[in-house]
Amino acid sequence: MKLKTIEDFFLHGHQFNLPGVSVDNVIFGFHENQLKVLLLQSLDKNIWMLPGGFVGKKEHIDEAASRILKDRTGLDIIFLKQFYTFGSPLRSNNKILVKALESLNQKYDKDHWIMQRFITVGYYSLVEYANVNPQPDEFSSVCEWYDLDPLPELLLDHKEIIYKALDEMRLNLNYQPIGYNLLPKEFTMKNLQSIYETILGRKLDRGNFNRKILSYDILDKKEKHYSGGAHKAPYLYSFNKKKYFKALENGLGRDF
Repeated sequence: MKLKTIEDFFLHGHQFNLPGVSVDNVIFGFHENQLKVLLLQSLDKNIWMLPGGFVGKKEHIDEAASRILKDRTGLDIIFLKQFYTFGSPLRSNNKILVKALESLNQKYDKDHWIMQRFITVGYYSLVEYANVNPQPDEFSSVCEWYDLDPLPELLLDHKEIIYKALDEMRLNLNYQPIGYNLLPKEFTMKNLQSIYETILGRKLDRGNFNRKILSYDILDKKEKHYSGGAHKAPYLYSFNKKKYFKALENGLGRDF
């Protein structure tokens, strides 16, 4: 059941959701050769946070993560992976929750369900930036993309969650269709290299990267992309989906 107002949620949310369990989604997009993350800004505009929410009592936790993803982006049937459970007893900072409640003119005692310790399950998703229509939730004023560096002040341990998701992507870089999900259908080799550099946190040699990627035979070469001088126009590429996903079964190698 979806509660209609914030007050309804604070008063009755525990009747429909699992107390103490939440989901936080790290939604990555790629734009202008930069990896970005989708964030929400609180109604009082004092703090930013990840798109998240609670798990319904009769809802699978994966379904909760998919629901939140669709509500914030308008997209479904996209890459979504559970990557870590954040369970530190220090992560539920009551001072921040009290401040949030007061900003909404909601005052509850320390025994209220929303003031208790919460364990959150982290998911990360990879979306094509141009296809997303960011939508705030009932607790937020805006929903928008943010550069990974620098990140704004974030709620609770949300910055830690983002960096953990980035670490997880780094570990699985050669086994998951990261480029396929983040890039448009056609892209330049520079676009693809920028994704790898952002995730790996280091610069890559252009020639070595190109040779390595082309050696996997996972790209189809298209026409040139004319945006300036014709002699400098780079070629466009697209993923050969069948070959790409077959290559990912064994991994693309780690020596970029």
